[in-house]
Amino acid sequence: MNTKIKPQAVSNFRDQQDQGIRDLYMESLHLVERLHRRLLDVIKDEFDRQGRSDVNAIQALLLFNIGNSELTAGELRSRGYYLGSNVSYNVKKLVDLGFINHQRSRIDRRSVRISLTETGQDIAETVAKLYERHITSIDKVGGIGTDEFTQMNKLLQRLDRFWNDTMLYKL
Repeated sequence: MNTKIKPQAVSNFRDQQDQGIRDLYMESLHLVERLHRRLLDVIKDEFDRQGRSDVNAIQALLLFNIGNSELTAGELRSRGYYLGSNVSYNVKKLVDLGFINHQRSRIDRRSVRISLTETGQDIAETVAKLYERHITSIDKVGGIGTDEFTQMNKLLQRLDRFWNDTMLYKL
């Protein structure tokens, strides 16, 4: 009986495995992008229902993520609080609209600290209330409970770590 595995068979098996993970990886990338866009759509819809057009979804999300903190624009980027291409533009726009206070640091005059105005806090609170409504119904309506979120968060953290390592170690 000849039980020797032919090299071509091993190669075909690896190609099939690679294709399987390639398809799943690409689907995951697509879902991550789509979920972010959908979150922005959900936030925009909430403000549309309230008849508010003075702030866009990205700006509302930025205000929510600032919350009660006092930060620099650089800290917003480094903490991952901003999911867009131009944090400086949106911060300037939010200052002009009266949603963000800004003042020079007493220690380092080059640094500008930002925090929310009362109006900015109202926007952040609207997003927080939206999230709270989701939290109370996502298990019943969406069928996503604690176990599913725990598993999903672990997987997303591992993907984040993998992407970070690819940059750090030039993988």
